[in-house]
Amino acid sequence: MIAKSFYHSVLVILLSFASLNTIAQSVEQRKTDSVFQLVKVQFNAKNADQLYELTGSRLKQDLIIETFRNICNNQLFTLGEIKESSLISFENNKVATYKLTFSTGQILQLLMSLDRNDKLEVFLFQPYKKAEGVKKSLALTSNPLKTIEDKQIDSVARTYIQKANTVGLSIGILKDNKISYYEYGETDRGNGKLPTGSTLFEIGSITKTFTATLLALYINEGKVKLSDPIVKYLPDSVAANPALHGITLEDLSNHTSGLPSLPPDFFAHVTDTLNPYKNYTKRLLYAYLKTCTLNSKPGEKYAYSNMAVGLLGDILERISGKPFEQMVMDNITQPLQMTSTVQHITPLLKPRFVSVYNDGGKPTEAWDFSALAPCGSLKSTVNNLLVYAKANMIKSNTRLSKAFELTHQVTFDKDVKIGLAWHIIKVDGVEYYFHNGGTYGSSSFLAFNPEKNIAIVILSNCGEGVDLVGVGILKRLQ
Repeated sequence: MIAKSFYHSVLVILLSFASLNTIAQSVEQRKTDSVFQLVKVQFNAKNADQLYELTGSRLKQDLIIETFRNICNNQLFTLGEIKESSLISFENNKVATYKLTFSTGQILQLLMSLDRNDKLEVFLFQPYKKAEGVKKSLALTSNPLKTIEDKQIDSVARTYIQKANTVGLSIGILKDNKISYYEYGETDRGNGKLPTGSTLFEIGSITKTFTATLLALYINEGKVKLSDPIVKYLPDSVAANPALHGITLEDLSNHTSGLPSLPPDFFAHVTDTLNPYKNYTKRLLYAYLKTCTLNSKPGEKYAYSNMAVGLLGDILERISGKPFEQMVMDNITQPLQMTSTVQHITPLLKPRFVSVYNDGGKPTEAWDFSALAPCGSLKSTVNNLLVYAKANMIKSNTRLSKAFELTHQVTFDKDVKIGLAWHIIKVDGVEYYFHNGGTYGSSSFLAFNPEKNIAIVILSNCGEGVDLVGVGILKRLQ
């Protein structure tokens, strides 16, 4: 099977914004589906050379045609024809996963994505990941099941927490100025302790909205402009790369910079496979940027990038002279009294921090960050994130409120609608400001609509995503 050669390409979806079922059938998905149909035709014809013609330059660099032919003829084509296929997911408006059933009876899944020329950039066959089993008994809950809303939320939450791989789930809802909490499962498998509104979880890419808020604060104070080219704030040796000259600060925040999600050599520097961001330093980031090329012209195409937001945070650090966590504390968490939103877990906070589990239900590690901290390093609680969501919804004359308002202004609206970090999604016709997050061992969801006075926060200590839980609850609330 094609595997190690494409390890780094497949894992670019780490920590990424996951496109929801509510944003179905984007232009990119239709393009990917069209290429997939061509892949099926050439695969079933056992035509390795024609399959190779569908691949892009980056994949061709990884795999010369002779090796590709050998893999196809000796490993893939022996599976027989593709008899049945179905789309499992389309992550990050980029990476499609298809379930394939072959004439030999074997079932695999195929990960595919396209480059800027609509050629295959990721083409990876994997063992098919079957849906997890279910728990033998009902998971613990604090849900009193007294009201219709209680029961509706339970019906959605149970579809998630009763899976065998999931462990704990913390849900916070703000509706019409009333806050409700619903806790499920355990903070550590087998400990019998429900999470609470004060339990700490990794929040992954929701961190990006904090980075965008810092950017907005500095814009409103005249320290930077959205239209500023990033080379204005980079070391001369990095700014000398002409590929970077068209990228603005706005492009970094709304994922239109043309930079990849992660540098191609990212995983070559990983020393702990369970904690991949830990040792990716600014030195490595700048070394890559000195010679990098872009996947698309800045400002023209949405392509989710952890590296871009990490770089944005680094630029803000250079401007302020403070580390990312200090900027967040000084400008956001202290003014809002969000004392449990941090990058680093202190000994005082550690007892409230959950154990984390991968999407297969196995124990894993919480992530640590270096250069790319602004893209996904924060930990928080449902309590704190509801405060954050409410502050985003209420307009006032404070510097922070004005910054939030700026982050909500639409900066890009082609296939994906986005402000500064905040994605704008529709659930049954109602628009929400939204972001989710995911690490190996945690999943998160935050959405709010100021006009309807609704906000929802969902945190899980499992890598199994919670988007469907969030969307399902929103449908019942609105």
